[in-house]
Amino acid sequence: MFKRRRPAIQVKTAEQVELMRAAGLLVGRTLEVLRAAVKPGITTLDLDTIAEQHIRDHGGVPSFLGYHGFTGTICASVNEEIVHGIPRKGKVLRDGDIISIDCGAIVDGWHGDAAVTVPVGEIDAELRTLLDVTEASLWHGLAAGVAGARLTDMSHAVESYIRDQGPYGIVEGYGGHGIGTEMHMDPLIPNHGAPGHGPVLEPGMCFAVEPMVNLGTKETEELDDGWTVVTADGRSSAHFEHTFAVTPEGPRVLTALDEGREWFARLGLGAGS
Repeated sequence: MFKRRRPAIQVKTAEQVELMRAAGLLVGRTLEVLRAAVKPGITTLDLDTIAEQHIRDHGGVPSFLGYHGFTGTICASVNEEIVHGIPRKGKVLRDGDIISIDCGAIVDGWHGDAAVTVPVGEIDAELRTLLDVTEASLWHGLAAGVAGARLTDMSHAVESYIRDQGPYGIVEGYGGHGIGTEMHMDPLIPNHGAPGHGPVLEPGMCFAVEPMVNLGTKETEELDDGWTVVTADGRSSAHFEHTFAVTPEGPRVLTALDEGREWFARLGLGAGS
């Protein structure tokens, strides 16, 4: 029997993490511009155009555009669309919708990747809670990303928080990932599982954590476009993501404008929580 090899994880120097911070800041600021632009009547292609212009105007290159043939700068996933929604001219946002906006940018060869789910106008209480639960679960996962922890400690933190909030469907088969000189690198980070497994986290490792949570079941389907993943039962889904670096002082959230300080304080989370 051969022992299965663990995937190699790229470890960055302090200087390289700073370069990733530049890419992360551009992604974070682009998402803030897009969040402000979301309103009833705008199309997902309108949002895509805004994103590409902002990224290029600020010295970056869109990560997603052309990636394995993808045609957008952002993934724009509305309501029952979980991830990988293709921006379209005819996809008009309406009051009461929710939209996941996933955005990536490259600066000087280094990647940043983050996502938010944004309400369109007024949304109902059930959807508002879904967004709150999904976003908070992201931060629980990020808080577990400390030096000396195991990879699945992050997965377990995400799942445990969601399970405590109600009978939500936690999407399987899609999840977080390593990131650095490429957008998607080893390892995959599921949003569920037992703690204490996988590689030990070391300073200089960088990951994207991205929970995807459904109002209904965890079951998914892929549309005929070969990209868009939807809930099998047609109920809504939310998706949040941040890129972070493992540091000796704790997780440094590279795509958050304040590196995560406000959220960690709000939830009472810190290293090892």
